[in-house]
Amino acid sequence: MLLYADKRFTSPYAMSVFVVLTEKQLPFEIRTLDLDAGANNDPAYARTSLTQRVPTLIDGDFALSESSAIAEYLEDAFPDPPVFPAARQMRARARQVQAWLRSDFMPIRQERPTPTIFYQQPVSTPLSAAAQLSSRKLCAAVCELLGHGGENLFGDWSIADVDLALMLQRLVINGDQVPLQLARYARAQWERASVQRWVRRERPSS
Repeated sequence: MLLYADKRFTSPYAMSVFVVLTEKQLPFEIRTLDLDAGANNDPAYARTSLTQRVPTLIDGDFALSESSAIAEYLEDAFPDPPVFPAARQMRARARQVQAWLRSDFMPIRQERPTPTIFYQQPVSTPLSAAAQLSSRKLCAAVCELLGHGGENLFGDWSIADVDLALMLQRLVINGDQVPLQLARYARAQWERASVQRWVRRERPSS
């Protein structure tokens, strides 16, 4: 299989698919695109990726983009080991968390972009009022989800844990106020071997 990712390896969505492929121990290659130069809009890539975005996964003659769709495809095609909860309702909740993280929290994503995480270049500007509101909403929901006291959202680890940890890391690494329980959860998820393989990738300096 072939995974298209961003040149700087800062896309949270490419990271999510990378982790799924790694957890499932599937052989794959990575090809990068310079998004700053608009390489994803190249006609050749447009013929490959329906949405002209990364990540895009190529499996034989089948191409699929959008990270959550790719994760579900890989789960269906290669169910062992699983990356989603086995129980129907918990699996639905994991997908809800993933969809929410991708569709909400724009102020956090704008003010705490992923390069601050992967290039270890925190920003000192305080969160705006809108980002503070998003942060409070995020932390309240995660406190509820982790109210059971376990290490993961749904008992066994799932890909939703990684997606959620990355959103929290936007705040933790930049020194923003996060409940200690959530900071510990995010850091523990960050130490997972599959995650560290992405975190430690060599990145261009610019």
